[in-house]
Amino acid sequence: MNNAYLDALKKRRTQYALGRNLSASKEELLALIQDAIKHSPSSFNSQSSRALVLFGAESEKLWDIAIEEVRKVAPAEGFDKTEAKLKSFAAGVGTVLFFEDHDVVRSLQEKFALYADNFPVWSEQAGGMAQLSVWSALANADVGASLQHYNPLIDAAVARAWNIPASWKLRAQMPFGSNEAGFGEKAFMDDAERFRVAG
Repeated sequence: MNNAYLDALKKRRTQYALGRNLSASKEELLALIQDAIKHSPSSFNSQSSRALVLFGAESEKLWDIAIEEVRKVAPAEGFDKTEAKLKSFAAGVGTVLFFEDHDVVRSLQEKFALYADNFPVWSEQAGGMAQLSVWSALANADVGASLQHYNPLIDAAVARAWNIPASWKLRAQMPFGSNEAGFGEKAFMDDAERFRVAG
């Protein structure tokens, strides 16, 4: 059975070789990212996901912050490789920072006490779906991306640099840009080990 959504999902791959050779404008990319997040599901339609979208010099600033914060905790020996990797993220067009708003979570916990323990979990699930939605939408537009997790190391510096509300908790970073390299074959484990079917 043909399925356009699955075709788009299969196109989503990790791209570390990012460039700035995109035909899409900043406005088009921003609209795509916003739509992908807006139409991602969340429990009780809580819409707890938040995003900071950085372009150009602002994106470079983020990865400069990451270099300095990681340098504080990483071994000096071999740090040049870590720095090169972080600089490769800055080589793209921009970066999406994904947050979950814990004020929303707390409000739902108070309003629906029976499910209080579940709302933090459901928030994380909503965040993951927003990240996948953006990543797949970018891939479908022939924009390369990867998902990074330099939180919580960079949280405080990011909050200061972009005046992030205290209730927004950083969950992931997605550098994006043109695909400057191809993709290898993706390996999958055997279906029999992963899936069970009844009925």
